[in-house]
Amino acid sequence: MLLQPLNRNRKTVLYRIQAESNAVNGYIDTERLSLIAMCHGADSRRHAIRLVALLMGIFCAPLLHANDRKIDPTFLYRDTSAVAEKKSDITTKTCHYRALFGQGDSDTSVVVGVARYGEAVIDPNGVCGSVQYPDEDQVYVVLEGTGSVKYGDAIVSLKKEDYLYIPSTIAHALSNTSDMPLTVIIMGFRTKGFEETQPPPQPLKANIEDVPTTMVSGHPDSTRYRLLMGDVDSKRDRIAAGRVLTSLFLMEIAPGGTNFPHHHEREEEIYLVLSGHGEMVAGSGMEGIAGRHPAKAGDAYFFRLNCTVGYYSAANVKSRILAVRSWYPGMVQIGAEH
Repeated sequence: MLLQPLNRNRKTVLYRIQAESNAVNGYIDTERLSLIAMCHGADSRRHAIRLVALLMGIFCAPLLHANDRKIDPTFLYRDTSAVAEKKSDITTKTCHYRALFGQGDSDTSVVVGVARYGEAVIDPNGVCGSVQYPDEDQVYVVLEGTGSVKYGDAIVSLKKEDYLYIPSTIAHALSNTSDMPLTVIIMGFRTKGFEETQPPPQPLKANIEDVPTTMVSGHPDSTRYRLLMGDVDSKRDRIAAGRVLTSLFLMEIAPGGTNFPHHHEREEEIYLVLSGHGEMVAGSGMEGIAGRHPAKAGDAYFFRLNCTVGYYSAANVKSRILAVRSWYPGMVQIGAEH
């Protein structure tokens, strides 16, 4: 920025303010607009500089705000092995939590209907803090180890690949009485605004391996599905319990196979690669070409509604993907297929 004296006399100094910054010139047409400062006495230059600072602040403030504004991503990626532990409602000296999406993660504005999605690791003979959320249903999925959940007044045993539905009215706490770590994926879904339901008469638990594989219309036969949990009206899933959750399922994708890239207009979705490797599809451009990203076991992706989503297993390996879909607030469509 330059201050150019235009005229001098004993009482008045005239200055032209000339911006050298291209960013400022985007707001000021220097060919058409001249800013003139008239200042009196010996302090003329000091007053002119103050005026320059004031005017530049006025002109540049919108530009600074625009440059600082963060644009929400279409999808989120997390490597579970690289995510640091973070204190949460359940953490104790023997209960550790990694926030992947939602509560405890940095990109909370992107995740709307999903309250939380993370990994809890309970040390041998460890226990987590007891929690109950009045506006959040949860699902636990055991990845490794054995343990139990205090479910209200009951104790529910857990083993590898068990999954359990926990309604918002039930206080619950994880524990591990074995000599090996217990690893559990914790999913939470915001129920505020949804119709209240009575808790089931007994805990709703099943094991992934006990759910048979099936094909799903619209998807290639290179992918088999285990339909683990659906909404309260579901007739196809092993457990029908969800209010916000619409579908919890496991995909077994053959070597070189795919579930076809697709999108969901009313639901958020999360994929967690349990085993295998390949390419995750997340987003696409105007030409309709899917965005492909290398994916390995432990990778987790969150997809906003309408984001292109899919997976291609590598040519020499079978992949297993744990997936969950849930309503985006305000997008609920009763009786819709998922």
